[in-house]
Amino acid sequence: MSLKLILVLVALSGVLGIAVGYFLRWIISLGKRGSMELEIKQMQLNAEERAKQILEEAEKSAKEKATTLTGEFKERERELKQTEERLVRKEEMLDQRQQNVDNENESLKAKAEEVQKQKEKAETLIREQQEKLEKVASLSAEEAKQALITSIEKRYADDLEGRMRKLEISGNERLEARAKEILTTSVHRLGNSVVSDVIATTISLPNDEIKGKIIGKEGRNIRTFEKVTGVDVIVDDTPGTITLSCYDPIRRQIARIALENLILDGRIQPAKIEEAVQKAEGEINNIIKKKGAEAAYNAKVTNLDPKLLMILGRLYFRTSYGQNVLDHSVEMANLAAMLAEELGADVQIARAGALLHDIGKALDHEVPGTHVEIGRRILQKFGVDELVVKAMQAHHEEYPYETPESMIVQVADAISGGRPGARRDSVENYIKRLEDLEALANQHPGVEKSFAISAGREVRVIVKPEEVTDLEARKLARDIADSIEKEMQYPGEIKVSVMRETRVIEYAR
Repeated sequence: MSLKLILVLVALSGVLGIAVGYFLRWIISLGKRGSMELEIKQMQLNAEERAKQILEEAEKSAKEKATTLTGEFKERERELKQTEERLVRKEEMLDQRQQNVDNENESLKAKAEEVQKQKEKAETLIREQQEKLEKVASLSAEEAKQALITSIEKRYADDLEGRMRKLEISGNERLEARAKEILTTSVHRLGNSVVSDVIATTISLPNDEIKGKIIGKEGRNIRTFEKVTGVDVIVDDTPGTITLSCYDPIRRQIARIALENLILDGRIQPAKIEEAVQKAEGEINNIIKKKGAEAAYNAKVTNLDPKLLMILGRLYFRTSYGQNVLDHSVEMANLAAMLAEELGADVQIARAGALLHDIGKALDHEVPGTHVEIGRRILQKFGVDELVVKAMQAHHEEYPYETPESMIVQVADAISGGRPGARRDSVENYIKRLEDLEALANQHPGVEKSFAISAGREVRVIVKPEEVTDLEARKLARDIADSIEKEMQYPGEIKVSVMRETRVIEYAR
C-alpha cells in the first residue's frame, strides 16, 4: 500500500514539475518579447531621425544647386545676349560691304563696256589701215606673210642647214656620250673577277698504297670506276695525287666526290664504287639545288618554280668560253638591272630575262634545238611571264626585239662576255669538240652511252650486250672510227674503245 502511494506521489511531483517548467518558460518568453518590442521601437525612432536628417541635407543641397544653376543661367544668358549683339553688328557690316561690292561691280561693268567700245574702234581702225596697205601693195596679209617667210628662208637657207646639221651632230655626240657613261658606270659598278674553269681535278691521297686499291686486281676497280663515271683516271708517278680528267664538269665532280668517299672508307671494290657514285650523284643534286637558289637570290629574282631553280643550278657546272655560265647569268642580271634603271625600263623583267637567258644550256645535251629555243620551251612550261620570255629570247638575235628589256638583255650579254678576261675561246672550242665526239658515237645503233676521255684522244663506248654481239662490237668500233675520220677535224689520233659487258645478278635467300 505504501509502494502505490509512493508511485502516486512521484507521478504528481513529475506533473507538478512539468507545469512549473512551462510556467517559467512562459514568463521568460514574455520578458524577451517586451525587450524585442523596445528594440524595434528604438530602431524605428533612429530610422525616423536619420530620414529627417537626410531630407534636411537633400533640401539644403537642392537649394545650393538651384542657386548655382540660377547664377550659371544668368551668366549664359548674358553671354548669349553679347553674342547676339556682335552678330547684329557683323551683319550690318556685311550689308555695308555688299553694297560697296555692288557699286564696284557696276563701276567695273561700265569700264568694261567702255574698254570693249575702244577695242572695237581700234580693230576697225587697224582693219581700215590693213585694207589701205593691201590696196597700195596689191597683196593680202597672208600673201605678204608667206612672201616674207620665203625671202627669209632663201636668204638664210645655208645658215639654217648648217645649224640643223650642227644640232644633229651635237645631239648624236651627247647621246653617244650618255650611252658610254651608262655602260661604263654599269661595268665599273660590277667589276667582279672571272675564274676560268679547268678540265682536270687533282685528288690528294693519304699515301701511295691507296693507288693500288684504286687500280684493283688486274685494273678491275679503275675500269669499273671509269665505266660508271665516264671520267678518265690518271695514275702516274706523281706521289700522293691522282688526276681525274673529263670535259664534263658534272661527271668530274661526281667522280671526285665518289673517289674521296671511297678513299675515306678504304673498301674499294666494284660494288662499293657503284654505291659511292650513286651517293655522289645525290650530293651533286643537292649542290645544284643550292646553287640555283643562291643565284636567284643574288640576282634578286623571286617567285621562280623550285624545278626551274634546279635546272638553273645545273649551269653552275657549265662554262661558256671558259666563263662559268651561272656566274655569267647572275652578272648579267645585275648589269641588266643597272641599265634598265638608267633607261627607265622594267627592272624586274630585265633581271629575270638576263638570269634565265642561257637556261637552255642546262639541257642542250638532252633536248634537240638551240639553247634559246630550249630555254623558251622551259620557261613557257613553268609559266614564266611572257615579258620575261621575250626579254631572254632575243639575246642572240634569233627573235626580234619586242620590248626594251630584250635589247637590254642583249647588251648585258655583250658586256658580260666581251669585257677583258671574261672568256677564253680555246676552252669553249675544245669542249665543243669533245661534245661532238660523244654525239657522233651515240648516233650508232646499240650504243648505250659514250665518254670522251684523255683530253679527247680516246672515246669510250659502252654498248647494250643484248643488242650487240662481240663480233658486231668490233665492227662498231671500226664504224665509229670511220665516222670520226670523215666528220671531224682533230690533231693526232683518237682511240675508240668499245666495251661490252654481260652482268647476271641472282639473290640467295
